[in-house]
Amino acid sequence: MSIETGINAETTASSAMFEDLERPDLPFPPLPDNWTSLASAFVRSARSRSQKIALVDSTKASLTYGDALLRAVALGRVIARTVKDDPYIGVFLPPTVAAAVANIAITLLGKIPVNLNYTSSKKIVDSSIEQCGIKHVLTSQKILDRAKFEPAANVVRLEELAKTVTSADKIFAAVTAKFVPVSLLGAFLPGLRSLSLDSIATVIFTSGSTGDPKGVVLSQRNVLSNIHQIDNHIELLPDEVVLGVLPFFHSFGFTVTLWTVLCLGKKGVYHFNPLDTRIVTELCREHGANLLVGTPTFVRNYVHRGDPAAFRTIVHLVLGAEKLRSDSANEIREAWKIEPLEGYGCTELSPVVSVNVPHDRPTRDGRSISGNRPGSVGMPLPGTAIKTVDPDTGVELKRGDTGLILVKGPQVMTGYLNKPDATAKVIRDGWYSTGDLGRHDSDGFLWITDRLSRFSKIGGEMVSHLKVESAIMEATGRDEQAVAVTSLPDLKRGERLIVVHVDLGRTPAEICRKLGSSDLPKLWIPDSADFILVDALPILGTGKLDLRMLREIARERFEPKQDRDESI
Repeated sequence: MSIETGINAETTASSAMFEDLERPDLPFPPLPDNWTSLASAFVRSARSRSQKIALVDSTKASLTYGDALLRAVALGRVIARTVKDDPYIGVFLPPTVAAAVANIAITLLGKIPVNLNYTSSKKIVDSSIEQCGIKHVLTSQKILDRAKFEPAANVVRLEELAKTVTSADKIFAAVTAKFVPVSLLGAFLPGLRSLSLDSIATVIFTSGSTGDPKGVVLSQRNVLSNIHQIDNHIELLPDEVVLGVLPFFHSFGFTVTLWTVLCLGKKGVYHFNPLDTRIVTELCREHGANLLVGTPTFVRNYVHRGDPAAFRTIVHLVLGAEKLRSDSANEIREAWKIEPLEGYGCTELSPVVSVNVPHDRPTRDGRSISGNRPGSVGMPLPGTAIKTVDPDTGVELKRGDTGLILVKGPQVMTGYLNKPDATAKVIRDGWYSTGDLGRHDSDGFLWITDRLSRFSKIGGEMVSHLKVESAIMEATGRDEQAVAVTSLPDLKRGERLIVVHVDLGRTPAEICRKLGSSDLPKLWIPDSADFILVDALPILGTGKLDLRMLREIARERFEPKQDRDESI
């Protein structure tokens, strides 16, 4: 099935959306005229600041914008000889200078980079490859050794590819990167002439924890619009240094720490392991990082184990994916002398929806107020509309009422790859259903109060409640719904699993021992102390599990009343 026939065409974002959305207080400026694709935005950025450092990483690799363009053009020539007419190219690399150049090179060729999850299983990676029809995957021997498997495609090692660069390739790259007028570069770089705002920029695959991963198709317009929204909302510094510890197979890594850096002419500093506090600390100290995007769990490690002085240059500390607890926020304030800024996004939304900012923002009624409201996930980005609806009836609720959060804007994905039915379930009339519950207050701040999706973020990994439930039922020989998994915040790992169950015929300790000998990842095994025995599981009138009541049972047992927070 082709991309075009596999996607609901009605969900394609259009430039008109900028004008339709209800942000009269913050009108959205149009995209720059020369931003017709990521390729065009990068080339103009690189040509205007060729001597400025663009990319560095923990391997000591460093490239100026001029060198990054030259290397990408040369690499693209070699890639083109290998992949020929294949539209999708897999990238199986951690966030490094090499991975950034590979993504640029593929984009300048007018092809689609698909960054594959090198921390996942071979089954998940191969499913992503099959869904896109990927025939060639760029990688390195080091990452293959770490992954302990090869993707099911023609594996192209960058170490070997570099040896095939000819003198002709180098001359072509030098002339193209340095001397050909920008207006004529389309004759040399296919991406400049073939890509438009409606072309596909990438496919980001979901975790696949409950089956095959879904491919989120993001257009050039989606990614460029989100970059433009971020720049206007956060007000990035002219020489902002972005610390990139998120992988490029993650939508925040792809849009924020890769392409926002490249299109806006910032400096990207990369390391492949966000839990490696020592190296992250030294990179921040050496390069004076100003923007750090991560999870509260990651940053908590930096606060507890890193040198606070190394992080004093941070201006924008944007945290998401899990709730920032007030005690953790206080630790950050005390150690780093900075205000942590919670934000919100989804892969399907390119990904940023809202974020708190360290400066004043106008409200709908013309007042000026602080742009950071602790506990919230900030105001929506310019050009983004948010509404809440009743989760059961779909009826729109009034501002301030808690309901299912819907988002509309130019960052709404094109659709799920070759899955029109799945796309239609989450996008209707341009509104994307996030699966999260929350409210939009009178000043415009968004508050997330619960999740309808059955996942937890534990130690940076998405853990499926359904898979844990299935494993417990298999371990106890039960085939009916006798157990339900929810979660609560956890200071060390972000969240912890809570198992609510009827009599299973085994003690929690026995169940956990059996899970330990199963195929369930160790991180996914709940603590035996976190089991709650009940007479019956909470069920809605529709026959579905009452997820909100499930969470309340857990909170009643494990959280003192005075510690409970409205935002979960």
